[in-house]
Amino acid sequence: PAPTWDDHVAIDAPPETLCKGLDGNDSMRRKFEVMLRAAQNKITSAVEELDGEGTFKQDVWERENGGGGISRVMSGGKVFEKAGVSLSVVYGSMPQEALASATERGVDRAAGMKPGERVPFFACGLSSVMHPRNPMAPTMHFNYRYFETDGGVWWFGGGTDITPAYLFEEDMKHFHGTYKDICDKHDPEYYAKFKKWADEYFVIKHRGETRGLGGIFFDDQNNKDPDTHFAFSEECVNAVTEAYLPVVAKRKDSPFTEKEKEWQLMRRGRYVEFNLVYDRGTVFGLKTGGRIESILMSLPETARWEYDFKVEPDSKEAEIMDCFKNPREWV
Repeated sequence: PAPTWDDHVAIDAPPETLCKGLDGNDSMRRKFEVMLRAAQNKITSAVEELDGEGTFKQDVWERENGGGGISRVMSGGKVFEKAGVSLSVVYGSMPQEALASATERGVDRAAGMKPGERVPFFACGLSSVMHPRNPMAPTMHFNYRYFETDGGVWWFGGGTDITPAYLFEEDMKHFHGTYKDICDKHDPEYYAKFKKWADEYFVIKHRGETRGLGGIFFDDQNNKDPDTHFAFSEECVNAVTEAYLPVVAKRKDSPFTEKEKEWQLMRRGRYVEFNLVYDRGTVFGLKTGGRIESILMSLPETARWEYDFKVEPDSKEAEIMDCFKNPREWV
């Protein structure tokens, strides 16, 4: 039977590895887990330092059907209303439709299997969403992951993207510029390709607008040797603090009005709509019996929906709405 959230059991402390009994320390599974655990430590420490008051609560859990995770969530911080950085390592078998939801080429990877036959898999990923209190400071999301299925099939995916409520072009130049530099270092075609991929992926189709102002997004990466893809993922996840936290530091104490706070809450409502309807990771987690608290960690504590809301012409809200309707080049 498919696992349910009841299969996830809290434990006291993180084990040495969540890849129990799978491979030696030289496997890509183990190597990717080690890299993400180090990145989780680095990022949560930097966020706590910037916040000044908030601290991350850690939950360590095991999945009876295989794997486990380390979830860290901050709520009630001075700067961040909510921030989460969650590591998961899961393996076992999943329905073919779950594989299709995990990757754009999921159907191809189930080729040759009988209808209804479950797919043996391994997935390791680090996911994060950070929601600052100040509406002038942007929300940020990242996810970096490694997948395997039986038969030696493997691929990498991930990305980092930003969701401001108000437009500050210098902030977008810094954020996008940080990731363009990394992309250019690894492959001169990466940034244009992955920036476009983000603009097309983070679309709220029923609204006809993007969730935010993009970044980079990539999936199905297996056209180079695994260590090459690993090196790119490692540099991207470790650049989160450089790309994002200086922007928050600059905007966290900016003055704002009640109306501007309400606009931020409405944009958070759009965030919720995308994550629950379209986000590939959310769909994959739900279809594979993932831990619900970790899957829905990305949702903000507060959001707002206002009936038939229209932005005022020539307002700051109208300015950024044009960006959501018509993605721009920032660097």
